[in-house]
Amino acid sequence: MPALSVVIITFNEEANIARCLAALGDVADEVLVVDSFSTDNTVKICQQHGARVVQNAFAGYVEQKNFATDQARFDYVLQLDADEVLTEELRQSIRGAKQHWQHAAYSLARLTNYCGSWVRHGGWYPDRKLRLYDRRLGRWQGLLLHERYEVQPGQTTGELRGDALHYSYHSIAQHVNQLNKFTSITAQELALRGKTRVTWFHLVLKPFWKFMHGYVFRLGFLDGFAGLSIAIISAAGVFLKFAKLKTRTQDAPTA
Repeated sequence: MPALSVVIITFNEEANIARCLAALGDVADEVLVVDSFSTDNTVKICQQHGARVVQNAFAGYVEQKNFATDQARFDYVLQLDADEVLTEELRQSIRGAKQHWQHAAYSLARLTNYCGSWVRHGGWYPDRKLRLYDRRLGRWQGLLLHERYEVQPGQTTGELRGDALHYSYHSIAQHVNQLNKFTSITAQELALRGKTRVTWFHLVLKPFWKFMHGYVFRLGFLDGFAGLSIAIISAAGVFLKFAKLKTRTQDAPTA
């Protein structure tokens, strides 16, 4: 059975990292934390849980995750975020994949906790991500945000059973603050890709569609207040992304 490195990147994650590490069980043959020089107790907590800590300045999610993958002792890697927690069903599925490895990478489902509520609709579940992989057969890709793991052409991927519990936002204010940060990065990324034309379609219709798609067509209303909050803030995020792009490029909206 191949050995597995669990890899986590961190920055000021003292509120989350202990819960993440405690839930690994026996799936990890190594736990590696790549920390971006946290100013809280993140590193201390990781060391108390027996993790190997490497510090590296943050230059972007893609760069940091590729760096972390390269620092792992083993070729088989499970990459987690500090706010994610493995369930027992997912741990069992990972053990099974280790015993009978068949694909270049495996995806896991994430069940998100939003302000104390578990969100199962609105496009937020199962939110599958490729996280368990043979690092020799793929690489993290992307620009500034929305990093993703991609396997080499011709390689196959599989799906793990069970959920990773994703403890995302503890408050509406935290969600809004993160949205403001990420929409700025996304606007910058769009500009780098040469997508600089902003129209009223982007500023009005796309936010409206984002709300309708998540809240109505993807049944976000079934998640109650959490579903409504997510739908409204997500729609606002679409507007902010294009509004910030417009101010960057100074292109006036056209029909």
